[in-house]
Amino acid sequence: MKVSCLGPGESYSCLAAKRFRSDATFVCCKSFKEVIDKLKSGEADFAVIPVSNCITGSIVKNLDLITETEGVMGVESFLLPVEHRLVTKGNIPYKNIERVCSHVQALGQCEKFIQANFPNARLVVTRSTAESLSLLDGHTAGIVGAHVAGDGLVLSAENVADERENATRFMLFEKRTLPPEKSNYFFFSAVCRHEAGALASLLGIFAELGLNLTRIGSRPVQSAEGPYRFFMEFEGNIGSQEVQSALAEAKHRGAQFRLIGAYN
Repeated sequence: MKVSCLGPGESYSCLAAKRFRSDATFVCCKSFKEVIDKLKSGEADFAVIPVSNCITGSIVKNLDLITETEGVMGVESFLLPVEHRLVTKGNIPYKNIERVCSHVQALGQCEKFIQANFPNARLVVTRSTAESLSLLDGHTAGIVGAHVAGDGLVLSAENVADERENATRFMLFEKRTLPPEKSNYFFFSAVCRHEAGALASLLGIFAELGLNLTRIGSRPVQSAEGPYRFFMEFEGNIGSQEVQSALAEAKHRGAQFRLIGAYN
């Protein structure tokens, strides 16, 4: 069994992949698009993608990527606790640090710490938190997960994230078009028609059927001015008529509809 994820091996994505499938062979990729491409081509049996963070919200680029990719669906989901640490190569005084490197999500989640301790440092965006390890030198620090270890690496004793209660939701994707037989949560994207009452009509489906919406987010549709794409999760039993009706009606009422994931 092979699982594709964003590398290198010390990244949060690889940590999440090991939580999903500890006995798998992991295919570390340089971008989330490559992660999905490995799944589509058959070079991986599963793909691991982060879809949201409890501080910064939906990871819209990844949600757009999945929405635009036919034939794949999320089949498992879990929240990975995130603890960021400042990492240096040896003991380096803060005053010597001129650059701070990490993934854009991690830099954003540690913004207050960086501004307080390195107000003049240049921020360098890497493809993953773990990639920042390759850039460390006498004037460069990185931000990585607390799980990272290595010869000569010095990690801060405390979590440097602005919010200590931080977690990222990861999904495990596989090639399929129909939900698994045992599914209790459903995550979809829908574009409402650009007309009065369109969103209320979409939300009303779940109220009418007594289904609980557990998450909702949105973003503008990039190719048009006005419409928004909504990302929603609701709870229900895949075998119930209510869930089947909700999925069918949401597809009917939305200008675009895509079932992104179905899982327990």
